[in-house]
Amino acid sequence: MKVVLVDDESLIRMDLRDILESGGCEIIGEGANGVEAIRLAKQLQPDVILMDVKMPELDGIEAARQIGYNHYAPVVLLTAFSQDDLVKKAKDSGVFGYLIKPVREEQLIPTLQMAIGRFKEDEQMRADMASLEQSLEDRKLISRATGLLMDMYKVTEDEAFSRIRGLAMKKQVTIATLCEQIIASASKK
Repeated sequence: MKVVLVDDESLIRMDLRDILESGGCEIIGEGANGVEAIRLAKQLQPDVILMDVKMPELDGIEAARQIGYNHYAPVVLLTAFSQDDLVKKAKDSGVFGYLIKPVREEQLIPTLQMAIGRFKEDEQMRADMASLEQSLEDRKLISRATGLLMDMYKVTEDEAFSRIRGLAMKKQVTIATLCEQIIASASKK
């Protein structure tokens, strides 16, 4: 597991590094504030980011929000504070885990593994949504082109679609691409 470690206190980073490396993790980057966290996330593409909440320049919650918005990596926040408002802000920022300092060794690795698993599920869900959106757009094109052929050639819907499918295979293009061409051609007339 490739980890980016971000905490403004170098002693805490050193302790966390020891725990993580003894657990088989590879620390691929370290930072001391949220700005560095974002840069490291983008540049190094870690499996997970372990980050403190209270830091100078840009706090961990805002950095986590920006990292999450760009889907760079899952973030697990570390804090010495467990106030409800802080937990709510962390949750709203899209973090994948929240640990209270001092961190116990037996909690850390499983929390990071869970965060990575949830992040991968999230990525898959986004990919599925994009695929569904594309399918819907393709269906709209097919429906419109089929309607145009039905009107032009006075054929049934099945016959119009069959013609589209046959011509797409003959031209070796996708049905959606051919439908775009049919719609563009019809709009010129």
